[in-house]
Amino acid sequence: MDDTDTSPELTPDEDTQHEHANLPSMYEDYFLDYASYVIMERAVPHLGDGLKPVQRRILHSMRELEDGRYNKVANVVGNTMKYHPHGDTSIGDAMVQLGQKELLIDTQGNWGNVLTGDKAAAPRYIEARLTPFALDVAFNPKTTEWTSSYDGRNKEPVTLPLKFPLLLAQGVEGIAVGLACKMLPHNFCELIEASICALRKQPFELVPDFQTGGIMDASNYNDGLRGGKVRVRAKIEIEKKRVLRIREVPFGVTTGSLMDNIVAANEKGKIKISKIEDNTAAEADILIHLPAGSDPEVARDSLFAFTDCEVSLSPNACVIHQGKPRFMGVSEILKHSAQQTKDLLQLELEIRLGELEDKWHFSSLERIFIENRIYRDIEECETWEAVIEAIDKGLDPFKKLLNREVTTEDIVRLTEIKIKRISKYDSFKADEAINKLEEEIAEVEKNLRNLTRYAVAYYKNLLKKYGKGRERRTEIASFGVVNRVQVVAANETLYVNRKDGFAGYGSSMKKDESIEKCSSIDDIIAFDGEGVMRVVKASDKVFVGKRVQHIAVFRKDEDKIYSMIYRDGRQGAVYAKRFRVGGVTRGKEYNLTKGSKGSRVLYFAVHDSEEDSAANTVLVHLKPALRLRNISRPYQFGELAIKGRGVKGNIVTKHLVDRVVRMPKESTDASKEDPDSFTLE
Repeated sequence: MDDTDTSPELTPDEDTQHEHANLPSMYEDYFLDYASYVIMERAVPHLGDGLKPVQRRILHSMRELEDGRYNKVANVVGNTMKYHPHGDTSIGDAMVQLGQKELLIDTQGNWGNVLTGDKAAAPRYIEARLTPFALDVAFNPKTTEWTSSYDGRNKEPVTLPLKFPLLLAQGVEGIAVGLACKMLPHNFCELIEASICALRKQPFELVPDFQTGGIMDASNYNDGLRGGKVRVRAKIEIEKKRVLRIREVPFGVTTGSLMDNIVAANEKGKIKISKIEDNTAAEADILIHLPAGSDPEVARDSLFAFTDCEVSLSPNACVIHQGKPRFMGVSEILKHSAQQTKDLLQLELEIRLGELEDKWHFSSLERIFIENRIYRDIEECETWEAVIEAIDKGLDPFKKLLNREVTTEDIVRLTEIKIKRISKYDSFKADEAINKLEEEIAEVEKNLRNLTRYAVAYYKNLLKKYGKGRERRTEIASFGVVNRVQVVAANETLYVNRKDGFAGYGSSMKKDESIEKCSSIDDIIAFDGEGVMRVVKASDKVFVGKRVQHIAVFRKDEDKIYSMIYRDGRQGAVYAKRFRVGGVTRGKEYNLTKGSKGSRVLYFAVHDSEEDSAANTVLVHLKPALRLRNISRPYQFGELAIKGRGVKGNIVTKHLVDRVVRMPKESTDASKEDPDSFTLE
């Protein structure tokens, strides 16, 4: 057969195109591989032990180095690098975070401060070892599933056999590709009590508990799933009439960042303080001095409204389960942990039972072998096979007393008994040892029959040993949202230049017309001469439209009724309308006329109630024209229905209008005009 390649030879350009024909799909595969790696191996914890891979490797490495003494963190980091494919920085940072949670790692040295935000010292200066709690709940080589490390040189656990809901106790936060996880920490004692309830199939409820304390409203926690929200406030005491003291800060907020936040709010005019001091040491302690005349209650509400003294946390419980990410509520996670603990305890009991039965079996064999002097049967044996056969034959009468068959391995172990042990063998002590083994076997079998009760007792023992000093730190309360408008200080004056169309409270506006008091967070509503409405944020100076007809602080809770007469275009008909403003978007322009070029507002009024609006009557003066006898006509707004701002209105007249004037309530006589009139320019 001719193997000559007869395919046409590719030109250099064609060859390049062929090499990159699958470039988009190649990058798509790379992206999916990277996304999967970040989710599974870096950012999201595993449901089995509540740990990210780097945390699991740190704890495994610490157990490997455990000898009861402290180890330099740098040594732990170096040992962990046998298992972790990333550098020492990521391992060191993860270890510091674990140590600061004060649950699994016993720390020594400067490990930073979660209150102040101070960083830990370098790994070569600080030390650590596993806590007794970690040694109790997190490690058991006999029940651990192992896998090869990234380079194949070592074995590491797939997950640690944790017999405690560590994921809920520590909390965790991670950001992966297109996926995020935020699990809030919960109280140690409450988790154990809830685990007992889960085993007994009793109802329970879990809410977060934070290391930094504070006051929490978890009424919308939503079991830790997406869409839930937890609001946390600092604990603020009124120390004196003009002094507030912050004793506890919200979760995720440091005293340093909180002070900066308060100072920034003061500079923006949202709150008023005269001085702030930080005396934080082991506990948070921030003193806020208020200016003379301040109400401490209002000042405290202002801190909640405008600073990080109140924060909102959005949980997103996501875990790795069965090889893929899954969103699970904290109740479901705790039930899984309780069942896993029960299964692990069962596995440990079964392993222990097997070990005890093996020990009882050999102890019984040893007693039979020595007491019945079967070892003498092998004195004349010349081969190894003959020795095995002789012992096996000597044991035949006693095999029915044993719980399982006698194997060759058992006989080999009998031959390894030293003569010294045989000569000093004490039958009484041997019987005592066997009886003790039988009692232990009976106890293990009893625990296996009553596994739920055994698991509950295990949890109660954990609570007794390690629960002291781990009581709830965050106070549970229910509080409403502080109305920012009500607590902000209205210490600015709003000015307007109606002709040029600018308004604000800056120094450059103080020569213009003053309107009313306002604050820096207020919104301003303005109606200009062309019938355009704007809602803008109050500032030093902002454009609100030329020939301003009305301007005021916009308060959504006030039910204002607006009356307006406008001319459509330069020569068009004149329309009247009554309307409410409704919902608006800040910064957007709303045209209240028909939108024709040259439209002008002839009359504009604002009323606090429908009755005042209905009683409003104006006098419309027309421009003189042929066959036009009556050039002054009254118009009552009460004839108009109140509609939305988008309504075009009813026609008042198609004649040219000279001016519109407001008439007093007690008279509709054209001779009693209100001097406050609108004249067409």
